[in-house]
Amino acid sequence: MNRVSYFSLILGFALLTTACKSGINSQIKTSASAEHLLETRYRMMMEYPVDSLSMPRSMTIKSNLIKKVPSRDWTSGFFAGNLWQLYRLTGNPDYKKQAEKWTPFSKKESVNRGSHDVGFKVFCAFGEGLKVEKNSDYEKTIIKGAETLCTRFNEKVGAIRSWDFNKEIWDYPVIIDNMMNLELLFEASKLSGNKKYHDIAVKHANTTLKNQFRTDNSCYHVIDYDPNTGAVRKKTTLQGYNDDSVWARGQSWAVYGFTMSYRYTKDKAYIDQAEATAKFFMTHQNLPEDGIPYWDFKDPGIPNSARDVSAATIMASALYELYGYTKNESYLAFADKIIRTLHSEKYILNKEINAPFILDHSTGNWPKHDEIDEPIVYADYYFLEALLRKKDL
Repeated sequence: MNRVSYFSLILGFALLTTACKSGINSQIKTSASAEHLLETRYRMMMEYPVDSLSMPRSMTIKSNLIKKVPSRDWTSGFFAGNLWQLYRLTGNPDYKKQAEKWTPFSKKESVNRGSHDVGFKVFCAFGEGLKVEKNSDYEKTIIKGAETLCTRFNEKVGAIRSWDFNKEIWDYPVIIDNMMNLELLFEASKLSGNKKYHDIAVKHANTTLKNQFRTDNSCYHVIDYDPNTGAVRKKTTLQGYNDDSVWARGQSWAVYGFTMSYRYTKDKAYIDQAEATAKFFMTHQNLPEDGIPYWDFKDPGIPNSARDVSAATIMASALYELYGYTKNESYLAFADKIIRTLHSEKYILNKEINAPFILDHSTGNWPKHDEIDEPIVYADYYFLEALLRKKDL
C-alpha cells in the first residue's frame, strides 16, 4: 500500500469515527472510488509542467481550458503551497521536489508595492516551504514581502490599503480578504525580530474589527475610508450580490483571519468575533444541508444558485484551528462535515479531466461572471490545509 492510499484510509476512518462521536448523520460517505480519485488528482498536480508564467488558477471544464497566470496574479502562490502540503500529507519526496521548483516564481512579488496581496502570493508558497525545512532565502523573501506590504499602511485609517483601481468609486478601500495577508506580517516579526510588522497587523485587525461587521456578525466585503481623516465613507461590495448581501467567501475569510490573528496575539476580541461569524455561517437558514454554501447567502436565485467550495474549505480549515483554541465540538463537527461532503465523487474532479486541480464547484467572481462553478486553486489549498489540521488533531 502506497503512502497516499494509507493516508486516505486513515483519514476515512478518522472522519467516520468523528461523525459517530458528534452524532452527525451524513448522507455522504467516503468510498474507495473517492479515495482513488484523490490519488489521481494529487498525481496530476505533481506531473503538471513547470512554467514560471503559467501558474494554474482555475479551469473551465466545458472547454477544457486551464486559466494560467503569472506571479502578479493574487493566486500565484497557491499551487506551490499545494505541492508543499501534499508532501506533508504523503511524505512522497516527489511533491517536495516539485514544490521547490514552483516556489521561486512568486519571489519578485515580495517587492511589488502595487499589490495588497503580497501575503497570498508570497506566504502561501514560501511560508509553506518553511514548514518543511529551514531556508534562509525563504525567510528573507517573507521579511521583504512584509516590508513591502507595510508601505500600503495608512496610520490615519489604521489599515492596509486594498485595491488601487476604481478610484472614482472609492478613496481608500479595505476588503475583508486582507485579514489573510496579516499572517505574512506576524510571521515576519517572528523571523526578523522587528515588532513593526506585528504592530501594523494588529492595527489593521482592530480597524477591521471595528468597522467591517454588521450587528448580526456577518461582514461587509469592502469598507471605503477617507485617507485624510480615517472616517468611514461607505460600506459596500465588489464580489457580493449587493452591498447588503452576505458573500460566503468573505465570511470564511473573516473567521479564518481573526482566528489566525488570535494565534499570534491571544486577543480575546479576535476569537470572539471569529466565533460569532462562524455561528452566523453555520446556522444560516440558506446554508445547504451538506455544508457547502451558495456563493452568497442572500442571492435571490437560491436554491438554484452556484455553490462555492472555496468558501467551504476556508471555513473548514479555520474551524479546525478555532476548535483547537475553544474545544467547541460544534466547530469540529461542522469542519468534519464539510470534509466528508467534499470527500466524494460529487465534488472531486473526474479522473478523465487532465488538470492540476482537486475539487470542482467553486465560484470566483459571480458579479463579473468569472470562474463560476469551476475548479479553483485556492479551494484546493485550503482543502489540503484542512486535511493537515485534521490530521494534527
